Amino acid sequence: MSQPFYFEPMVENPMALDRLELSFRWGSYGLRVLRCHLTSFPAGTIIDFHQHSEYEIHYIPYGKGRVILDGVTHPLQEGMLYVTAPGVSHRQEADEREAMGELCLHVDIVKLDQGEDERDSKPVSEAWGEAWEIAEADACLRQLSELPHVPALDRQEAMKCFLIAYEAWRSNQLGQYTIIKQSIVQMLLRTVGAYKADQQGLNLPARDMKSYRYQLAIQFIEDNFRRPLTLEGVAERLQISSRQLQRIFKEQASISFSEYLEQVRLKHVCSELLQTSLTLDKIAESNGFASSNYLHYVFKKAHGVTPNQYRDQQLNPV
Repeated sequence: MSQPFYFEPMVENPMALDRLELSFRWGSYGLRVLRCHLTSFPAGTIIDFHQHSEYEIHYIPYGKGRVILDGVTHPLQEGMLYVTAPGVSHRQEADEREAMGELCLHVDIVKLDQGEDERDSKPVSEAWGEAWEIAEADACLRQLSELPHVPALDRQEAMKCFLIAYEAWRSNQLGQYTIIKQSIVQMLLRTVGAYKADQQGLNLPARDMKSYRYQLAIQFIEDNFRRPLTLEGVAERLQISSRQLQRIFKEQASISFSEYLEQVRLKHVCSELLQTSLTLDKIAESNGFASSNYLHYVFKKAHGVTPNQYRDQQLNPV
């Protein structure tokens, strides 16, 4: 019994993705998808010499045939692909006795001018990872332009991305555009990978783990300062020892965990003193202090005045 055709769902509407206006930014490039479809060439079909001003990538999901690139004839068979860069003349032939399928990605790739997009602010791009997308797109598309004009095995299964994109279109659900965009990008990355099996990725940025854990800790404190918090409890949340967490606070904030927690609570106490008419008992309770007496003691130690004196001085300046 023969295996079912993997791309059978696309047979119903093989040109569906061609009807979409697909263009998007990847890194510092604009990509406009001209074709992204499944087609079949009956036995003996010849697509005579032609060329394009854009990239066309041909994937063979079944059958066999030949392609002529740079005057050299290469055999094609199921599981192969080849790339025709802008200006590369090529001729494709299906086998005389056997039909040949093709998944075709035809894409126009344009280098965008710096400043063309309002997102080009360097600090923002660095903060949100855009610099790494730019670097990966640059590396991939540079390598794409350098690929030899010979077929290769689809080692990284780039052609499977066609079905992922097609199923996203067919589902017509939220996220389909993003899935289709990511599928196109994956086709390009995996196509390059088919020729460069030993290629290495970028050296992605490594976190400063002390700073990272400190940020997680202070965010957790800010989100939960009204609740009972302990050094041990927060350390357990971060999956580190209480000794490690205490050391991190000393190094990152130059104060202890309990001192930092107290500062956060007092900041919110000050705000409530000025913005509400709540009693000190209520303010102490809502900000994680065991009692109003303890809040009174801690507040005076930190600010030099009692909470009520602070409220009166701020609201009724002389």
